[in-house]
Amino acid sequence: MKEFDALEDMYVKTRSEGFGTEVKRRIMLGTYVLSAGYYDAYYRKAQKVRRLIREDFEKAFSEVDFIISPTTPSTAFRIGEKIEDPLSMYLSDIFTVSANLAGIPAISVPAGNDSNGLPFGIQIIGKKFDEGGLLKMWNDVAVS
Repeated sequence: MKEFDALEDMYVKTRSEGFGTEVKRRIMLGTYVLSAGYYDAYYRKAQKVRRLIREDFEKAFSEVDFIISPTTPSTAFRIGEKIEDPLSMYLSDIFTVSANLAGIPAISVPAGNDSNGLPFGIQIIGKKFDEGGLLKMWNDVAVS
């Protein structure tokens, strides 16, 4: 922010002008879920689900070194195309959320373009604390 009178003014301006509509929506949802009265109903249950997701990844990584998946369920959508459909936007994140919830490293890399010329990517997921192995594997694949 170029102009602000005090620290509080800077916070208000950066959060109102610096965040887009979708980011603000997600912040509000997170704030709601963590508010008094909803903590047990949502957050505590979400933590239990998070633990189950982490355990599923640990089981998978006992058999494989990496997991490769699409980054999104479809190719890229045009800027502004889904702005009026937040649920559709949330569903675009569906494949990347699980790695974030499990606290494991993942990288999304370009994989090509569809018939309309729109890009799509793949996600490579690695074991907990194996960021180095994940990057080395990607480098080995990208170089060959």
